[in-house]
Amino acid sequence: MPGLSRITTSLLRTKPVEQLASDGEHTALKRSMGLVALISLSVGATLGTGIFVVLGEAAPLAGPAVVVSFVIAALAALFSALSYAELAGAVPVSGSAYSYTYATLGEIIAWVCGWCLLLEYGVSVAAVAVGWGSYLNEFLGSTIGWRIPEALSAPPGAGGIVNLPAAVVVLLATGVLLDGIRESARVTTITTMVKIAVLVFFVVVAVTAFDSGHLHPFAPMGVAGIGAAASMVFFSFIGFDAASTAGEEAKNPQRDLPRAIIISLGIVTIVYVLVALTAVGAVGVDDVSGSGASLATVLEQVTGRSWPATILAAGAVIAIASVVLTVLYGQTRILVSMSRDGLMPKVLSKVGKKRVPTVNTLIVGGVVAVLSALVPLGELVNATNIGTLVSFGLVNIGVLVLRRTKPELPRTFRTLVPLVPVLGVLMCGWLLLHLPGVTWLAFTLWSAVGLVIYFGYGRRRSALNRAPAQQLTPSGSDA
Repeated sequence: MPGLSRITTSLLRTKPVEQLASDGEHTALKRSMGLVALISLSVGATLGTGIFVVLGEAAPLAGPAVVVSFVIAALAALFSALSYAELAGAVPVSGSAYSYTYATLGEIIAWVCGWCLLLEYGVSVAAVAVGWGSYLNEFLGSTIGWRIPEALSAPPGAGGIVNLPAAVVVLLATGVLLDGIRESARVTTITTMVKIAVLVFFVVVAVTAFDSGHLHPFAPMGVAGIGAAASMVFFSFIGFDAASTAGEEAKNPQRDLPRAIIISLGIVTIVYVLVALTAVGAVGVDDVSGSGASLATVLEQVTGRSWPATILAAGAVIAIASVVLTVLYGQTRILVSMSRDGLMPKVLSKVGKKRVPTVNTLIVGGVVAVLSALVPLGELVNATNIGTLVSFGLVNIGVLVLRRTKPELPRTFRTLVPLVPVLGVLMCGWLLLHLPGVTWLAFTLWSAVGLVIYFGYGRRRSALNRAPAQQLTPSGSDA
């Protein structure tokens, strides 16, 4: 059937790697980020609500074995990080997994991946903002003895009317992004150093009260509990790929992007395991659980004084705000790539006077502010995880495809193929199986909306409709 064949060909057409590279070379965005800035971007996007807040929600699922859950989540992230590193060095553009998938698996898969990334970045910003509000209240309570009323600091369904602090921090981050990438990178570097210092302070204080008795029974919920907790704490590792969204603003992307991705994941994993182990060992699982500001609560119990918790809460307020900034940045750059390819409206890739996508940033900031004000943290975390795991799985598959179709393509980093990508896919699949059914339902609805938009808008306006016929070869071919 010729008609069906044409439709299939158009859905699986790939964007040539050479064209992606050309887009990166002729970008309107400003190249101002070196290796330190890229590492700060990735660490800044990762260290935040995941460890400051989600630890308290995951600990009851696995018991003291939540430490193992962090290690499992780190391994799942590591395999995907190695695949990201190879593709970031070979295809240094701003679209991250979306652009990599477009070059390897075809337009419809790239759209699905991009749509998942919008879910990952947008919803994770909202989740991070919700966690920021919890620590802001902890800080205000311990310094001036006043807290924001629950009606204005919690969303509907969590005892409040609107989470005003969460919306405010998103709007503040939006303002910083509009001021330019150089200024945003400087803020990110400073706040990343602050958050690492605060978490080291936590470990040093908590280890003084370490009691091995708090680690027994180690895994009361068995393997199922460890898996469920790993699926939740995987949220803590989301963000290491943020450097790959800066492919068009890095000074030397082929060299620095792979390094930044791997180094940042290593830093984050070490910090997470130490914090989780010392927190549970200091006070036990029950006391770690059930608090929106769980680490601050641990310090207060360990020392019997409020000032260590105040220091941690102050650091968390700064740290989590920086995550909002960096992840919001990542989402705007993915939209730039999708818009430039014609799959989203052109206005989203328009660059203003300060060489930032102004309209794009304003729209993203507004939507995420509303989301963070109205949706509870737990639902946001699971929705973020499912979008991330799907996109990570596609990146791993993309490495296998690109090695076969473009073996001669220059790569500044090579992972171990096929072992690493295959393990990456399997780990992502295993974690996906442990997510709750309601999350899968929400993801199915999100995907359906995305496909309606693609077939109703993106497919007809795709830039590849104007491409030469040889560029419309289905993915996986050698043409």
